Amino acid sequence: MSFVKQIAHTCMMTPDLAASEHFYCEVLGLRKAFEFVKNGKRIGLYIEAGARTWIEIFDHAEAPFPSLGAINHFCLEVTSMDAAIAHIRAKGVEVTDKKYGVDDTWQAWLKGPAGERIELFEYTPKSAQFVGGDRVPDWL
Repeated sequence: MSFVKQIAHTCMMTPDLAASEHFYCEVLGLRKAFEFVKNGKRIGLYIEAGARTWIEIFDHAEAPFPSLGAINHFCLEVTSMDAAIAHIRAKGVEVTDKKYGVDDTWQAWLKGPAGERIELFEYTPKSAQFVGGDRVPDWL
């Protein structure tokens, strides 16, 4: 039995905190929960990504730890892939066309302002995450 409930947050570094806040809050429509402030200066922020999950972003120049770059990407579940893609493109951000994945989910990809890779995910009634069944990746 696992004591892990779910992913709590993903932490990222950015060279431009304002650009990251604009991207995640204005382009993707997420809500800023709070900021990290040190000596009166904003050095980071916490963004709500739904269901008690968060995106934590720090100004790379102000963070006391290095960016390791070990995470390949993170994924955000969306309620409508078509609506998400249209909204993101209307904000002037490039996003791939949707693709039906081998795990029976709709997927699309974009990059954040610090170059972070973001996958968008829309589950279907046949999604492997819910019905199980091994799948053969089509990208290997």
